[in-house]
Parts: sequence; C-alpha cells; structure tokens
Amino acid sequence: MCEISQREAVSAQGVVMTMSPKKGLKKKASNNKRGWVSKVKTVSTYPPEGLFTKDPETIARQLASKKVSSKGPGSGMRMLTYFVNRAGKGLSATRRKKLERAKELLAKRVKDAKEKDRKRAA
Repeated sequence: MCEISQREAVSAQGVVMTMSPKKGLKKKASNNKRGWVSKVKTVSTYPPEGLFTKDPETIARQLASKKVSSKGPGSGMRMLTYFVNRAGKGLSATRRKKLERAKELLAKRVKDAKEKDRKRAA
C-alpha cells in the first residue's frame, strides 16, 4: 500500500492531491496510464496507409523494410505491437489472428537480423 506524506491528501475519487507551500492544493500525476496512446504522434517513419489490412506475410515484409523502419525489423515490431495495442478490443478475432501471425513472422526476422549482426561483429 502507498504511504501518503503530511503534504498529500486523497480525494473522494481516489486522486492524490499535494499541498504546495506557494500554490496550495493541486493534483498529483496519477498512475493511471490510460489514454496516453491517443496523444502519441510521430512524423519520423510510419507504415503505408492500409498496411495492417493486408496478409501477414506482406505486413511482416514491409515492416522489416528500411523504407518503413529505418532502424531495422525491431522498429517494425514495435509499430505492429503499438497498432495491436491501440486497436484493443476493437479488433475482430480473425484480424487479430492475422496480426499475431505477422508478429511471429516479424519476430523471426528480428531474430535473424540479430544473428546476422552478431556474426558480422565477430
């Protein structure tokens, strides 16, 4: 259980409030991470429009390409995981299964890329 100092109080809704000497009572950042994903925006690299509606092999191949993820297939894996997490319960079972298959294929590419890097370093 979390301890609360003398300068903190908990509201009826469970929000932790802190007492600042100069500014008075204010809300403390909560541990609730819900909603953070909706604020994420990036302009660096992104998958082509409609990529995640294609077959698993195409998704894995394109996400592993330098065009989409310049830092390698690991970056593509993060994009795919982000998409699945963002879609949440809105994904149909068949679509989720296709995306999970694409993850498996991409994971194999990530593993192969790491082995290739190890051999090159040795």
